[in-house]
Amino acid sequence: MPLPVISVAQMREWESASWAAGRTVPEVIDHVGRAIARRLEQVAGPGEMILFLAGKGHNGDDARAARKHLSRERGALLLDVVDAAQGVEKILEAIGGGGFSWIVDGLFGIGLDRPLDAAWQKLIEAVNGAKLPILAVDVPSGLNADTGSVEGAAIMANLTLTVGAPKRGLLKAPEFVGRLEVLSEVGLAPCGFESELNWTVGKDFAGLPPRRLVTAHKGTFGHLAIYAGSLGYHGAAVLAGQGALRARPGLITIFPQEPVYAPVAAQCQSIMVQPWQPGQALPKSCSAILFGPGLAAPDLSENLKEEMRMHWRKTPLPVVADASALDWLQAGPTPPGAIRVMTPHPGEAGRMLGRAAASVQADRVQALRELSRQGGGCFVALKGHQTLVGRDTGKVFVNSSGNPYLAQGGSGDLLSGYLGGLLAQPDWQKDALAAIRYAVWKHGAAADRLSAAQANWTVEDLSRHL
Repeated sequence: MPLPVISVAQMREWESASWAAGRTVPEVIDHVGRAIARRLEQVAGPGEMILFLAGKGHNGDDARAARKHLSRERGALLLDVVDAAQGVEKILEAIGGGGFSWIVDGLFGIGLDRPLDAAWQKLIEAVNGAKLPILAVDVPSGLNADTGSVEGAAIMANLTLTVGAPKRGLLKAPEFVGRLEVLSEVGLAPCGFESELNWTVGKDFAGLPPRRLVTAHKGTFGHLAIYAGSLGYHGAAVLAGQGALRARPGLITIFPQEPVYAPVAAQCQSIMVQPWQPGQALPKSCSAILFGPGLAAPDLSENLKEEMRMHWRKTPLPVVADASALDWLQAGPTPPGAIRVMTPHPGEAGRMLGRAAASVQADRVQALRELSRQGGGCFVALKGHQTLVGRDTGKVFVNSSGNPYLAQGGSGDLLSGYLGGLLAQPDWQKDALAAIRYAVWKHGAAADRLSAAQANWTVEDLSRHL
């Protein structure tokens, strides 16, 4: 089940319910410490030293427990930091000695709701100034876990391991939180809260993809039609096709613009390729449509744009709109029960809403809701850091996978093709929201695995890995 994004008050209530149910603070701290230690062993190289900064609260206790659970071969130094002025001296001395590869921030927790004094701000600036990767326990010290505001100064973490469930403020300050991961199995009682925002985890997709019967054939798994590729942008069509192949529908046909038919066809083997012609009928077996990747040439036919608008407004088949095609959509209703998905990045979302991308980023949930209403209540995957998936009503899901190395041309084309390939299949059409969330999560998870293995991967690598 996805985890609710909760407030500090709800976290406190959850803790109280756990203690009332017989769980104990020392037990939970031990669980948290073990989980932090496991993650440190993964991110720190063999023999690399770790510096632990432990405050006087439970965050400090978590850091101390993590130090205890590190392997014996792992070098580490634990500094108990109670007095800021003395702490700065100890930290600078330790860092000056060299040899550390990570710092663990266990100074302040989610209870901080007032500005830090000058001495603590100086200490945090010294930690940030060390230019070492930082793992924050629960919340980066100095960050308000409810609002995401900085209380004078805040740790700029590379990785934040928050306990139980994400706190609201952590989603509002990514430059301080870094990569956010949740330690959900730490001995707390079951969470009793629901939330508009929900954190996606890999366990949400247990049982997916759907089982395939041994008697199935290619007609069982649908036929995706992809309208993509124009002069100067033929690679987007190829990548969308490759993404669709990874989803394994029965058939795929790409309809590129005539000038790029040859290069698209030359790079496709199991994908059928036909140049687009005005008034061209959909394949009789077509079960879903994707349009938009690489349709950015300035001389595109108005007939093509109107044809795509017609599909969006009228066809009962699932339709995914991506990239340049998002600018062609017109506000209004779509057929009742028909699956419609748009996949904008913040810049595209801003153009659709008539405002700057920064305004979209300032309230991503509201932007998603507005886009969905504009698209007749369609599903929206608002891409970017922690991609959001949802529609004008109901829950919105925050994607937990992916990393900044997805920010390269072609990544979105691959995702839209993968999503289209899933939605072409009847079994995936039964729960379109699950299919969209799954596509987004798998795309990001593939990037995470690649990044763990090599530093300079490309979208072509991502296609193979997906």
